[in-house]
Amino acid sequence: MNSSQNRRTFVIALAATGMAACATSSFAQARLDEKDPQAVALGYTADSTKVDAKKYPKHDNAQLCSGCALWQSKPADAQGNCALFAGRQVNAKGWCSAWAKKA
Repeated sequence: MNSSQNRRTFVIALAATGMAACATSSFAQARLDEKDPQAVALGYTADSTKVDAKKYPKHDNAQLCSGCALWQSKPADAQGNCALFAGRQVNAKGWCSAWAKKA
C-alpha cells in the first residue's frame, strides 16, 4: 500500500468511528434526577401530579414542563431540554417552581 491509500483508509476508518460513537447512548443527555441539588432547590418533580400541594400551593396539575416557557424541545417530546437544567433532560409531564406559562 502506498501512503495515499493508507491515508484514505485512515480517514474512512476515522469517519466511521466518529459516526458510530455519535450513534451510541453515551453521548445522549442524562435525565434529570429528582435528587439532584438544583432539582431539589427548584422543587422539580418528574410527574406533575405528585407535587406537594402544601409546599407549592400555586401549583396546578395542568402546569407541565412541556408547556413552560423554559422548555426547549418539541411540544410532543416525552423528554426534553430545559433552560434551567443544562445537559440534563426533564420529563415533559414534570414540573418545577420556576414554571412559567408560554407566551
